Amino acid sequence: MTLEYDLFWSFRSPYSYLLTPRLIEFERDYDVRCNVRPVYPIAVRIRNFFREVNPMWPPYLLRDTARIAEMLGLPYAWPSPDPIVMDYASGEVPAEQPYIRRLTRLGVAAAERGHGLAFLREVSGIIFGGVRNWHEGDHLREAAARAGLDLAGLDRAIENDPGRYEAIIAANE
Repeated sequence: MTLEYDLFWSFRSPYSYLLTPRLIEFERDYDVRCNVRPVYPIAVRIRNFFREVNPMWPPYLLRDTARIAEMLGLPYAWPSPDPIVMDYASGEVPAEQPYIRRLTRLGVAAAERGHGLAFLREVSGIIFGGVRNWHEGDHLREAAARAGLDLAGLDRAIENDPGRYEAIIAANE
């Protein structure tokens, strides 16, 4: 009997990126199935998070995730651009978030089509794997194709009913 687990996953979390290849191995090696449940990052969910966080946390996060990536043999660089639009000096995160909203909705659409974990791996691999301007050109389209999905089709489905995708994300959170 296949066991299932829920994965609450953020496209801005380096920990999510670092965990995903091991989850794919977990499914390959054991009779388990992942229910991918994309969520918006903490910076979007919790107003003023980065204004109130301990100032030692961001540098620790960067050091910790770099060490984990090295240990796992994964390429790692902070995304360029960051999936979250924010003012790093003030910690201000504007409501308008073009990258993370699209990515998270795409994650929901991929999960609905049964390719959620593969999509997370491929897309987070370009975001955190050192690809500059991951949001331009064919990077996302090629990542979706490697996961067995058509990016244009996912985008069309989302454009036809964005509210449904937002409701799923809200329920995940």
